[in-house]
Amino acid sequence: MSEHDIHIRLNDLGITLPITTAPAAAYVMSAQSSNLVYLSGHIAKKDGKVWAGKLGDTLSTEDGYAAARATAIDLLATLYAHLGDLNRVVRIVKVMSLVNSTPSFTEQHLVTNGASELFAEVFGNRGKHARSAFGVAQIPLGACVEIEMTVEVS
Repeated sequence: MSEHDIHIRLNDLGITLPITTAPAAAYVMSAQSSNLVYLSGHIAKKDGKVWAGKLGDTLSTEDGYAAARATAIDLLATLYAHLGDLNRVVRIVKVMSLVNSTPSFTEQHLVTNGASELFAEVFGNRGKHARSAFGVAQIPLGACVEIEMTVEVS
């Protein structure tokens, strides 16, 4: 798949990669070791601002799914900024999702599908990955979702 093709695919999905931003604390947004790229946790944003809220309280599973999808798009923007060519992606290896949720909320896996399904839509089989989804008491800045991932590249 050429760079042109991946941009056509993103366009077909209605996705425009946002401009990447600097980290909010003492870390880098991506780090590469050998053929693995580790992307730092990205928090959910909506209209350029932190997408705050708690699943099972102020947000529904559907809201969380949309937040995870938006976070996945931000992760792709960071990956593109790191690689310069998304066709270098051999596969998305691992995704870890933190979902700001009440103790009784048990649909973290359905929230995280917002990211997982997007990666599969964009990369096909290369986007299918191992995954963990956790419910947590809080995420920085009150964000509803934070996702990090590991990507194998050529």
